[in-house]
Amino acid sequence: MTIVNNSYPVPGRRTADKNRWLVAVSAILIHLSIGSIYAYSVYQTPLQALHGWSNSEVTLAFSSGLFVLGLTAASMGWFVEKYGPRLSGLISAVVFGAGIVGAGVSVQLGSLPLFIGTFGVLGGIGLGIGYIAPVSTLVAWFPDKRGLATGMAVMGFGGGALITGPAAQYLMTTLSSPSDSTFVEVLTLSDGTELDVLASVASVSQTLYILGAGYFGAIILGSLYLAKPPKDWSPDGIDGEELGDTEEVAAGATSKDIAQLTGKESLRTPRFYLLWLTMYLSISAGLMLLSQAANMTSEITGATAAIAAGVVGAIGLFNAGGRIGWAALSDYVGRTNMFTFFLGIQAIALLVMPQISNVTIFAGFLFLIVSCMGGSFACLPAYIADLFGTKEVAVIHGYTLTTWAMAGLISPQLIAYIRDTTGGYANAMYIIAGALIVGLIIVTGLRLRIRKLETDSRTGASPAATDD
Repeated sequence: MTIVNNSYPVPGRRTADKNRWLVAVSAILIHLSIGSIYAYSVYQTPLQALHGWSNSEVTLAFSSGLFVLGLTAASMGWFVEKYGPRLSGLISAVVFGAGIVGAGVSVQLGSLPLFIGTFGVLGGIGLGIGYIAPVSTLVAWFPDKRGLATGMAVMGFGGGALITGPAAQYLMTTLSSPSDSTFVEVLTLSDGTELDVLASVASVSQTLYILGAGYFGAIILGSLYLAKPPKDWSPDGIDGEELGDTEEVAAGATSKDIAQLTGKESLRTPRFYLLWLTMYLSISAGLMLLSQAANMTSEITGATAAIAAGVVGAIGLFNAGGRIGWAALSDYVGRTNMFTFFLGIQAIALLVMPQISNVTIFAGFLFLIVSCMGGSFACLPAYIADLFGTKEVAVIHGYTLTTWAMAGLISPQLIAYIRDTTGGYANAMYIIAGALIVGLIIVTGLRLRIRKLETDSRTGASPAATDD
């Protein structure tokens, strides 16, 4: 373990052979590709109609993908740190691309187990590696703008559905052949226009082939430029007094970091578990609402299916916008303050939403909660660097992303169960709001712990790296 030494300036910093803003663009390209999983709903109805699979069966592939993503991120952080982001990204391209193409094969064969295994398991592995590979790299390149940098990357993940959704729908429609078990759905647009949406076994499988190949190429392109900066590099405007000992501290470290820890060392600190609980609660509300957004909007406000669908379509904008906006703001107000805001504002929103009948106001609260979820994901890597340093950000980031796997399994199932047993969404929203209030207590504990560690680090009274 290494305690940051901020008592002397670091001389002579090297220049880098890469442009850090192009590194950020490369990271966004990777996350736009793997973020396509959030457009999964476009496959729901065609797969049910064409193969007779139930809603829960088709949804299992999506849930499996998120769960495997969390497990992969938790277990592969060491690989990213040891072998670098470029190789990790290239592996993600192969595995994720193969998962999507394999899903196309399974659709053509009509095999549900194969579809879950390819889209959910294989695709989820590619997702997990691809998600963490560029994030720790950006933390190293942007020690002065950690929140903005990680926000840019995961903004791509949140916005991936905005590209894949329309693209997949267009491909399934235009590639459809009336002679191949065609499924026709009539959609009524907001202006009253009726639109025939076509899909066939061939068109769905071909869509997955095309998209899988496209994701493979995009992730390869983004990965080839990824590399961490030299340890003794710093961006313009950052002087030596703000950085740690170049011989001891990983690239991107600053004197403001509490300590420089390995992944294993972080697991021995109370602040890791306080952060884990804070993150878990902060994203639970957003994942819960994402799973039921359309039905919830219609049931609570009385909105038509077309209006509810429009609300769901706009969610991606706020998911992506929250990732870049809230994360950039965290560079100025602090990560602990941002998570306090996320928990508090979501609790208030969930307490009042069951009483709102105006669809515009209801949608506004829904967008706010989803933006906070996106902001939580974006702020997390920067928060990890603040608390544990930049030595093994990918490893610690992977450990904390197990919150995603757990929240993805529990929150959607909780709201579905309560809706089925009570006939409404209100009780589930109140339960999550109560959990978020508990989260405010937890993040307050984390705040107090951080203050003590910072004080101890300045005075030398306690080794901040072990929380002793």
